[in-house]
Amino acid sequence: MALKTTVDHLKKLLHVISHDLEKAGRGNKAAAQRVRTNTIKFAKTAKAYRKESITDGKKGGKKKKATKRKAAPRKKAAKKKTMRKKTVRKVTRKKTTARKKRRR
Repeated sequence: MALKTTVDHLKKLLHVISHDLEKAGRGNKAAAQRVRTNTIKFAKTAKAYRKESITDGKKGGKKKKATKRKAAPRKKAAKKKTMRKKTVRKVTRKKTTARKKRRR
């Protein structure tokens, strides 16, 4: 498609979608289905428009070429230090035996 015909097709689809949206707002289920299918067609046509507009823009005057940037060197990830859990000695044994003796 040429760019002009694509624009006309987009306008037509937009008009149909807006008309069916009004009907769907009033509760017409068939119109809601038409809106869903036409939005898919609209999206495909919009993608075609984007491609055509880019190629059409390249045909026009000369543009500056984009300069490529050098990629920044990646930093090495710092290693995580794993902390070991300290084992806690249980001293409760002696206390509990002392308590038991007191109770007797």
